Amino acid sequence: MKPLVFTLSAIALTVSSTIFSPLAAATAVHSAQVTEQQAPAVPEWPQARYQNTPTVEDVLGYPAGARISSPAQISEYFQALAEAHPDQIKLFEYGETWQGRPLFYAAIGSAENIAKLNDIEAGMRQLADPRTINTRQARQLVETLPASVWIASSVHGNEISPAESSMVTAWHLLSSTDERTVAMLDNTIVYIDPLQNPDGRERFVSRYYATVGLEPSTDRLSAEHNEPWPNGRTNHYLFDMNRDWIALTQPETQGRIAALLQTYPLIFIDSHEMGGDLSYYFTPEAHPYNPFITTEQREGLNWVGENNALWFDNFGFDYFTREIFDAFYPGYGASWPLYHGSLSATYEMGSARGHHFRTREGEVLTYADGVQQNFVAFMATIETASQRRQDLLQRFYEYRQQGIDAGGRGAVRSYIFPNTRDIAGNRKLMALLSEQGIEVGQAQDNFRACGNRYSEGAYVVQASQPAYHLIRTLLDTNVPMDEEFLAEQERLRANNLPDQIYDVTAWSLPLMFNLDMDVCNQQPRVATTAVTDERIVAGSVINADAEFGYAVAWGDMNAGRLLTAALREGLLVRSADMAFTHASGREYPAGSLVIPRAGNPDNLTATLQELATTSGATVEGLANSWMRDGPNVGSVNMKRMHAPNIALLWDQPTNVLSAGSTRFVIEREFNYPVTAIRSAQAATADLSHYQVLILPATTGAGYEQWLGERGRENIRQWVERGGVLITLGNATRFAVAGEQPLLNSSLEKKAQVNDLVPLAEQGRTDGVIIDNDDEHQRHIRNPNANPDWVSGIIARASVDQEHWLTAGIHEQLHAMFIGNDIYTPLRINHGRNVVNYKGADEVLTSGYIWAENREQIAHKPVLMVQQHGRGMVVSFTQEPNFRAYLDGMHVLFMNSIFRSAAHATPLR
Repeated sequence: MKPLVFTLSAIALTVSSTIFSPLAAATAVHSAQVTEQQAPAVPEWPQARYQNTPTVEDVLGYPAGARISSPAQISEYFQALAEAHPDQIKLFEYGETWQGRPLFYAAIGSAENIAKLNDIEAGMRQLADPRTINTRQARQLVETLPASVWIASSVHGNEISPAESSMVTAWHLLSSTDERTVAMLDNTIVYIDPLQNPDGRERFVSRYYATVGLEPSTDRLSAEHNEPWPNGRTNHYLFDMNRDWIALTQPETQGRIAALLQTYPLIFIDSHEMGGDLSYYFTPEAHPYNPFITTEQREGLNWVGENNALWFDNFGFDYFTREIFDAFYPGYGASWPLYHGSLSATYEMGSARGHHFRTREGEVLTYADGVQQNFVAFMATIETASQRRQDLLQRFYEYRQQGIDAGGRGAVRSYIFPNTRDIAGNRKLMALLSEQGIEVGQAQDNFRACGNRYSEGAYVVQASQPAYHLIRTLLDTNVPMDEEFLAEQERLRANNLPDQIYDVTAWSLPLMFNLDMDVCNQQPRVATTAVTDERIVAGSVINADAEFGYAVAWGDMNAGRLLTAALREGLLVRSADMAFTHASGREYPAGSLVIPRAGNPDNLTATLQELATTSGATVEGLANSWMRDGPNVGSVNMKRMHAPNIALLWDQPTNVLSAGSTRFVIEREFNYPVTAIRSAQAATADLSHYQVLILPATTGAGYEQWLGERGRENIRQWVERGGVLITLGNATRFAVAGEQPLLNSSLEKKAQVNDLVPLAEQGRTDGVIIDNDDEHQRHIRNPNANPDWVSGIIARASVDQEHWLTAGIHEQLHAMFIGNDIYTPLRINHGRNVVNYKGADEVLTSGYIWAENREQIAHKPVLMVQQHGRGMVVSFTQEPNFRAYLDGMHVLFMNSIFRSAAHATPLR
């Protein structure tokens, strides 16, 4: 981390009262008195006076809001401010993007506060853990610490104005000389993360200026307002990082959360943009609220919103609150800090998505308009923090203390992970919790708790700790929605109106990892070792000098990473279709790897020792090849694993998020290369170089329209010659379409419980008596409707463990169900349904699903496989890589690639 500082002081207001009234300044907005330095057009602030400080124009050559700054220019400007005012601003690097761009934030305050910034942050960490201080010390910290605000901008790279607003806010804070602003900085540390997604912004900016003509267009139809695939919203791996806060898959999120756990800001603002026809949105949020957000926090968010409204009224800006953007899903930037005791909120500015944009009302919205409105919102929030400093600090401390108390006396006092299967998944989840500020211990001895016995190595999360609310939110099987809210959604649906559920309704990490977990009303008495953020613990080779070779038990990502590494090293590896027992008595599950010395290089042992260290796998030496039970090494049920060339369809019509998460899982979780091929090329391309072709989910027109009959036939012939086609989510529509489908399943319409009297083609229809409102609702239903859309649940599925595709998979699997695609099961003469949803009474594990959908998805397929000639089609009816946080699906997806390629029979 490198310190850098600058002296821009922002909101200069000459007001006789020490408490500034936006109403009193209303007449002063357009009559600013400028001394020492001429005020730029943006930012505009009542009666502002500025000292000489580098403006955006001084450093970058154009006025703020006149051009969309690139990531490099934003970084350059903050460096200039830091060099000009090293006593009031420090810059800290907290990470690096996939494309190598630095991630940084600025800390801005009075010279006195910046000089003791380390002590202030240490004080916040003390206040965050009431176990380390007594009541008197806590009271002293509340009385003396400054408030803090964290402004995070443009996590979506094409939401452009917040990043620019961060620059002018920093300039204003450091340059303004009015007493109010000086007092604000005396009272508040302002953290500014100006650019959360540099890679996405670079994509947007470069394409925008490559598209603009003689002058920017205001027309929403113009090319500059319609980004090509993929747009700038996402990062390098095409992730929506505003959904990544509970999974921490991306380096940007990992670094940001680490920084927040060092600073614990009292207010966190996640600044976005939305459609240009909307005005400005700020807190309070829409219903439903997550039940682990307290009444005091909701009151605090109202403080923020009310002061924002005063300032927006002062400037004549329109705004709205509460109607959209709820606070239920914890994986948003505007949600996650709440569960550590802060206030956090989303701000959304109607976007010009360029220099100018004509709204449907005929008004021209400019980029500078957005920069200015964000600036006003930021300053209003800083003022709220300054004025409410002591209240915010006290409530933060109480939230953390209440968590400790609740975890020690409630019905949920600990979460215990036996850690007897999926060692890799357990370790990764525990590290992930640790990265989020949750204390996790690993038992050093056997112990008993809540009537169960646990072995050494089990993981324990005690609920009685400051992060209690986050623990409950992430680990509870289900976080319930408000019943009144759900009743309203049912009413809307009955009237064929859209529901108000904004995102997924389930996210329990133990379920998504498909791990065993017990919830206990006791605090286990066992010595534990603190778990660090190390996601992969080095593996080892046991009995390294074994004469025949080695075996690796299949079933977790440690073994999976070893397989891909071994294949990339060119090693000979076999994988068993069935479980086997070695002569030594060691039992191995289906899918387990056998790596013989014969056929492998002389340095096999050294190679495997290196691969075990990096993959986390345990490699066990085999003295001989004899099996007591199950297939021998030379059996047809012991398949040789090949290193397949994998192609992934890219570009339209693929869903950006599906393509990105799939590529990420293969490349960064499996450590295996994949080739992205533009969809349009797949219609005619020679695919013979590839053994696996993956179709991600789509948006808009599907592959049927994009590839056409010619593309379908090209892919069919490739499959019949030995290729493995894998379809994900709604890409399975392509496999079931056409007169000769690749997969003999079909999409279902909405199941009709009761038959309706058919309408007559001519004349009158048979009369019916409608007795009540429920009967009326039944009669007005569309008999040809598709199933209703489900926002996202976690569902139970049963696994056919006799099929080679499910080798190493637990008998019960948790999968997401999102949307309304429900497929008929394959008939036995066509293929196998190897994973199926449980029955209606068991299928729902977490979240909210319409009753009719719950009935209809019961016993329907999650994963199907069908042979075609020498190859096969493997179809997931839901996305196994959704947001890359379904770790419990990783081994199954790996099987669909590598075990399927081994079972296909192309000419090799």
